[in-house]
Amino acid sequence: MRRATPFLILAVGLLALAIDLLPNLKLPAAGGTTRPIETKLGLDLRGGLRVEYQVQKVGDQVATAADVATIRDIIERRVNTTGVAEPLVQTQGSDRIVVELPGVSDPDAIRALLGTTGRLDLIPLPRDTYGYVDLASGQTTTGVSAVPTAGTKLTDTKLKPLFSGDQIASSNVATDSTGRRVVAFTLKSEGAGLFATWTKANLGSYFAISLDGTVVSAPYIQSAITGGEAQISGGGASGFPLDEATNLVTILKFGSLPFPIAEIGVTSVKATLGAAFLSQAVFAGLVGIVLVFLFMLLHYRLAGGVANIALLFYMLLVLAIFRVVPVTLTLAGIAGFVLSIGMAVDANILIFERTKEELRVGKRVGPAVEAGFSRAWNSILDSNVSSLITAFILFYFGSSTIKGFALVLIIGVLCSMFTAITVTRLILRAVIKRDRFASPYLYGISAGDIPAALEGTQRG
Repeated sequence: MRRATPFLILAVGLLALAIDLLPNLKLPAAGGTTRPIETKLGLDLRGGLRVEYQVQKVGDQVATAADVATIRDIIERRVNTTGVAEPLVQTQGSDRIVVELPGVSDPDAIRALLGTTGRLDLIPLPRDTYGYVDLASGQTTTGVSAVPTAGTKLTDTKLKPLFSGDQIASSNVATDSTGRRVVAFTLKSEGAGLFATWTKANLGSYFAISLDGTVVSAPYIQSAITGGEAQISGGGASGFPLDEATNLVTILKFGSLPFPIAEIGVTSVKATLGAAFLSQAVFAGLVGIVLVFLFMLLHYRLAGGVANIALLFYMLLVLAIFRVVPVTLTLAGIAGFVLSIGMAVDANILIFERTKEELRVGKRVGPAVEAGFSRAWNSILDSNVSSLITAFILFYFGSSTIKGFALVLIIGVLCSMFTAITVTRLILRAVIKRDRFASPYLYGISAGDIPAALEGTQRG
């Protein structure tokens, strides 16, 4: 494993460098599409769109606080499907919802998506086109087209809804007679009658649950549903995963907004910090990094130079992860990145100070370096784990801005542990094998502190 480590680190470094520098790289995305690998900037650095909506009454019925919160959740889910990075969706007052979208590429399309009440349909899939399940054998008879999976856009104009989501009275996560997790829903009288007639005549046929023309789920009919109460099963032996079941329940219950909304204001938001701040932040960051590099070189000499190489590797790796995830860089995110760089340097300082202690008591360079890593490991682990715990709490409970800071910090801390322990150690082990690099002076020990026994000695 130790022999393969250098090649693994080299491969990771080259891959990170390619992701950071090569343009037009793409990654697979949902629905068989691709998305570009790019650096995303938040609203404070890039600007974007701010849209304000007002929840409308339905007759004499006024939306409650719970209804407004539900609408906010549905809108946020819709925004997330558009790929907008780190949107901010929040309620204001008793009937207002504000949506802030950084760097939107098609404002009109996103406004149209957010402002519609949404349409949830249950659509029969003809067996001569999509096949059916032979209930006796459990085998699927394939039709002309494959059964659409979640996320597929229905483009077949011949498909007609049996009924829409307004016929769903309720939905919840339940368990069937075998203990598997299922999604149960109850239909209103009109929908129950239509579903009973269709299911009796189409056992084994598939039907699609679609939201705004996109498939959410495509189960098949195992038995006639005559009472208006149905169950959707899926997943493995234990049924649906809890998060999938909860998401499907939410769509069945709230695919359409419970109350209509009206757009009452739209503003194109300029970057609150803008290009000037970004250039200043980059300049300040470069100055800080150069000063750190100089400090490490002057104070730890050869060991400091090795740490600087590891720090460059760390920055390449973190920036590549930011582009792949992708992480939206806001002011808070940049602060998290700078903090993680400080922690990466801190780990190396702990290691080198431990190494100097070992050299002062008379150990040769090789054993001293190994002992420095071993003795510093507990301190590095404790400090990083405490930072990770704090970051995870911020990510779980924080707002979108705080979550951005926490995510950047989590990625940075994990990468810094890898570079400080693995990359730095690997380079130092290669260096100390050469006699000309085995002097304790090269590892931060002043001439007066070198034990007499080590004067003029080489590696050990």
